[in-house]
Amino acid sequence: MKKTALLLAALVAGASLPAQTPAPAPAPAAPAPVAMSTPGMVGCLAANPTPMKFDLGSILGNAYVTGAVSGFGQWQSNAIPGDFKQVSDIANAMVFIQKTEGEFQYFAQAGSYSLPDLGLPYLRSSPMTTATFGPLPQVFVKYVPTDSFSIQVGKLPTLIGAECTWSFENFNIERGLLWNQENAVNRGVQLNYTSGAMTYAVSWNDGLYSNRYSWLWGMASYAIDKTNTLTFIAGGNTKITTVSTFATPIFLNNEQIYNLIYVHTAGPWTIEPYLQYTSVPKSSKIGTGETGTTFGAALLASYAFGNGFSLPFRVEYISSTGSAANGAPNLLYGAGSKAWSFTVTPTYQYKTYFARAELSFVSASQTTPGAVFGPLGNDKTQTRFALETGILF
Repeated sequence: MKKTALLLAALVAGASLPAQTPAPAPAPAAPAPVAMSTPGMVGCLAANPTPMKFDLGSILGNAYVTGAVSGFGQWQSNAIPGDFKQVSDIANAMVFIQKTEGEFQYFAQAGSYSLPDLGLPYLRSSPMTTATFGPLPQVFVKYVPTDSFSIQVGKLPTLIGAECTWSFENFNIERGLLWNQENAVNRGVQLNYTSGAMTYAVSWNDGLYSNRYSWLWGMASYAIDKTNTLTFIAGGNTKITTVSTFATPIFLNNEQIYNLIYVHTAGPWTIEPYLQYTSVPKSSKIGTGETGTTFGAALLASYAFGNGFSLPFRVEYISSTGSAANGAPNLLYGAGSKAWSFTVTPTYQYKTYFARAELSFVSASQTTPGAVFGPLGNDKTQTRFALETGILF
């Protein structure tokens, strides 16, 4: 820099430069931070902006390696038989490998995980991993022929809902009551297209991990301006399927589901209200004597205080329809039941380290005896206090 300044001063003064003096080479620019698009971080935690990078040759290209490791602890009231009044566990122990450049891209996720979830019993990470999506829960390849169009094939993250699958991705540690109606991971193909302020996606997949490729989804998202986005998502099973496993609840795997999601950012605030409607058909094949539906509304929000501190919270309401006497499916706490929840999650992040606490409360009404909380399933409220801490490397 000093030599450059002297040369410029000489030029301004009209002095001639020696012919043999070469022009100084510009200093190399510092590499720009690489934003990892997967896993999606929709909450107040941020992924590592400088992930490890490995050159894997001409075919696999530059691979970026990130990961999430976190411990989890929870205390709750009115635990049901078989659930824990208090528990500690490794919530996430996962590595992500991805290529985000060029026409051919890929993503692979490996490890163990739990899925803490409001209003449902906690299952430790080892049996949860085995019972759901396995130690490779998401693996897909992506073809990107243009900046506006791409195709993904493999085990994909869902398009449905406002909350993602893994705890560190979201505002809150536990997913909410509306998330309980949604799927998490599906196997299939997805097409993505962007045109101006509009983003579209369509997917043919196996729904709630049923291995029956009969689900169709569509998404349209409109970026109104830099601070406001409106998204509509619709999907459902195109035929009745009878698969029933822990990862594939038979009623939910035959539903139709619709989301309307609005996101507003203003200074330290992120505000995300959304609506959800689901419908499970009447069918003797799946044991439903009448159609059952749910309607849900939620507000997710976070205020960033700065210096790594933020305060996210969530408020939800969900209701279901139908009568058990008429054979309606139980989609909540008995056919025709209702529930609301409140969750607040003070959060701190310093570089790749994070820690957060959570207080949540669920209240149900018009329930079926034996289908709610407590040792007999008749308690209608549940309070939880949870902690999560770890690193996003």
